Amino acid sequence: MQNHWDDAKAGDTPLDQLVYMSRIMGEDEALVVWGGGNTSTKVVEPDLLGRPTELMLIKGTGSDMKAAQPKDFPGVRLEEIRASFDRDEMTDDEMVAYFGRCMVDPAASRPSIETLLHGYLDAPAVAHSHADAILSLTNTAARDETVSEVFGTRVAIVPYRRPGFRLAKEVAIAAKNNPQAEGIVLMNHGLITWGDTAREAYDRHIALVTEAEEFASRRSHATPAPTAMKPPGRPDAQRRAVAARVAPVLRGLASERTRKILRFDDSADILRFLDSPRLRDVASVGAATPDHMLNTKRSPMVVQARDAGDVDSVIDALRREIVAYIAANVAHYERFKTDEPLMDTAPRVVLVPGVGMWTVGRDMRACVIPSDIYHHTIHVVEGAEAVDHYESLGDRDAFDAEYWPLELYKLTLAPPPKELAGRIVLVTGAAQGIGAAIARRLAVEGAHVVVTDVNAEGADSVAAEIVKTQGTGRAIATRLDVTSESSVVAAFDLTRLTYGGIDVLVSNAGVAHVSPIDELSLEEWECSMAVNATGHFLVAREAMRLFKQQGLGGNMVFVATKNVTAPGKDFGAYSAAKAAEAQLARVLAIEGGEHGIRVNMVNPDAIFAGSGLWSQHVRQHRASSYGIGVNDLEDYYRERNLLRVAVNAEDVAEAVLFLASDRSAKTTGAMLPVDGGLREAFPR
Repeated sequence: MQNHWDDAKAGDTPLDQLVYMSRIMGEDEALVVWGGGNTSTKVVEPDLLGRPTELMLIKGTGSDMKAAQPKDFPGVRLEEIRASFDRDEMTDDEMVAYFGRCMVDPAASRPSIETLLHGYLDAPAVAHSHADAILSLTNTAARDETVSEVFGTRVAIVPYRRPGFRLAKEVAIAAKNNPQAEGIVLMNHGLITWGDTAREAYDRHIALVTEAEEFASRRSHATPAPTAMKPPGRPDAQRRAVAARVAPVLRGLASERTRKILRFDDSADILRFLDSPRLRDVASVGAATPDHMLNTKRSPMVVQARDAGDVDSVIDALRREIVAYIAANVAHYERFKTDEPLMDTAPRVVLVPGVGMWTVGRDMRACVIPSDIYHHTIHVVEGAEAVDHYESLGDRDAFDAEYWPLELYKLTLAPPPKELAGRIVLVTGAAQGIGAAIARRLAVEGAHVVVTDVNAEGADSVAAEIVKTQGTGRAIATRLDVTSESSVVAAFDLTRLTYGGIDVLVSNAGVAHVSPIDELSLEEWECSMAVNATGHFLVAREAMRLFKQQGLGGNMVFVATKNVTAPGKDFGAYSAAKAAEAQLARVLAIEGGEHGIRVNMVNPDAIFAGSGLWSQHVRQHRASSYGIGVNDLEDYYRERNLLRVAVNAEDVAEAVLFLASDRSAKTTGAMLPVDGGLREAFPR
């Protein structure tokens, strides 16, 4: 393990150095994964009356070390923290309340759950991590002997105990009883080091973790771990084709309580781990640490199909395994029942040998976190198996960790879910204009968006904007030609692999040809029919198939036009094709009703800004037909509607949001005008 400390970057003050240590530890995933670990430093600062007061600055609950800022380290009065050491007991609730009374600024973030542990240690700077290499030693059958063999008396050992008052006292006593120790190894938990400065605490941390890595490496070369098998030989394309077909079924099964997002992973270490003959036994042992368990659950769901290359075989195995998995989770809860309600029993990690791994969460971030953690779990398991045999917490300790109120409190810090949270939306023709506005608007309301268009560069730009404003993984882009069956299938397969399925199809892609019918070429007619009619059919057919696979219902919103109800002169090809689109939508509403699939339409008119329909040729033609100048065209359309308003792409996006959300849960087969009011276009 590399030591990344750089004095030139660390800063001068103890707080600067604390922030710097936290960042370089947090950036190393072999030390800290997603919010884990904590750090502290002790300083003397004046109180409100100018009296020198000893404080401890410690990482706040819920903050992320790799993105640490000074504000993430609330200060607590050290004298009061240490005074609690003499107590015989302190419940978790009492401990949290005590922290509040010790805080310098009551409005600051809540101090780490392990504040007492840091405070009871004498050293000015303390670092704590859940390093993979340390866990490979502590998560074994012979953990005490192994840790002693590696470090001798340079570390003290504290048996597993859930963080809190008693663990803090045990750590302090172990440090006092072993004055020569450079750190403490917490069984099934991690490593604590200390020093007079943040650098000294960090240097010791890296040195001890490196020794653990080197020990595990020597053992693994001497005795290869039984999980370290070569990846299966099935071609990537074949595995991913199976995964694409299986994902919607898994998503439907895992979304019994709330809709979930899936993330597929078939990287080399995953495939190697899945190929182990002992996979089910090793995977069922449990998570590497209590912190990991909060994100991955106690154990993954292992799905061993008779034939991993056969979609039906994998689906059958999925259906069997998820029933058994949920039943086991319920039984586990009933065995150790608590005041906390039963959590969602769906798996967070799904392992399918011969195919890959899925992680399951309320959004992409909640899928990425358990995925990253499980990669580290694999490293821990393989290291532990090389050293001895992998072991985790017992059932009671595992339950207490998973249902620990103080950790569950962290979940309450997350903002409430948005209206379209957990929903996956595919928008066609989304590189600009109406489609881009729809993609952005639905993303703001929590949707994960697949941005598609024949203009791949434009689609990429819209998706990148959504990711920048809404978060990692919230949008992807792909080129989609709605007139090509293979292109449509490829786009939906990408959606299956990326997010696990789809909830809403917004069929928007369209083209406009302006010409009197007697001057209209067959090529122009066929192009309009291909995009404005057949294109809607191809994407709707694929969406209907996927909706049925998921079993979660579904939603389609067709962007039609006012020309469906009020066709315009010289728009014959466009109006006829759009009328076919509208009739298709009505039939889909009829056929989808029994499956909980809603289908509705919006009818925009005269959307100029950013539109690909209103080319310069179309503008000139329409202006000429009305006997006005091209520059007067937008004013002409505004003045002809009843409300005398300009209609924008964002207005259409609001209507689509209404139809795509549960606000319109009991509406299907409807047509909603977004045209400022055109009497001749009123739906009849």
